[in-house]
Amino acid sequence: MKKLLLFLLLFAAVNRVSAQKAPVDTVSRHQQTISIQLGTQGIGAEYRYGLFSQLNLRAGIATLPVDQKNVFDIDDVNSKNDLSAKFTNIHLLAEVTPFKSFQFLRVIAGAASILKGNGHIDITPTDTYKYGDITLTPEQVGNLQMDINWDGICPYFGLGLVKAFPKNRFNINVDLGTYYLNKPTATFAGSGIFAGNSSQSAQLQKNVEDYRWLPVVQLNFNFKL
Repeated sequence: MKKLLLFLLLFAAVNRVSAQKAPVDTVSRHQQTISIQLGTQGIGAEYRYGLFSQLNLRAGIATLPVDQKNVFDIDDVNSKNDLSAKFTNIHLLAEVTPFKSFQFLRVIAGAASILKGNGHIDITPTDTYKYGDITLTPEQVGNLQMDINWDGICPYFGLGLVKAFPKNRFNINVDLGTYYLNKPTATFAGSGIFAGNSSQSAQLQKNVEDYRWLPVVQLNFNFKL
């Protein structure tokens, strides 16, 4: 009888310890956050899921709208110019904490699909222009446009600083990395006296073909679900 009672007490104690440990393990493996992101790839939103204790999956979207006016001057021509850039991507990343005792450091790799990757410059004269002995109106001078486009799927690699998941309800961490974009396509288009620049598209393409690195410096504002 005493042996049976001792067995039952031990069995109950083991079950109690297991019940206490299981939720902790489950929490460490299956945490979830929603993040608001702000950085060099613009503003974004992301979902993070703890697949295993040291491996997380991340899926999100980011967009970078830029629109600047009169950012540079052209010699001998009074003009207005518009510079715009629009980058939008959806991405899927894997995030590893390589050292359990040093969860401050995360290694991140994955890929993004560039839904829109465009840089555009538009130059329009605002005054008459002397062309030899001829005075041209702004309409006769014409305008010049330059477009550079990136698209397709590109890889990402980087590091993360500060723990992936908040200890309580909220934390902020940092991502440092880069996308390696596909080779861009570039074109010139002009009218008036700028019409001849259209033939320079091939040279422009050659000049920008190495513009493939998109650095990421990003703050993540993480809210635990």
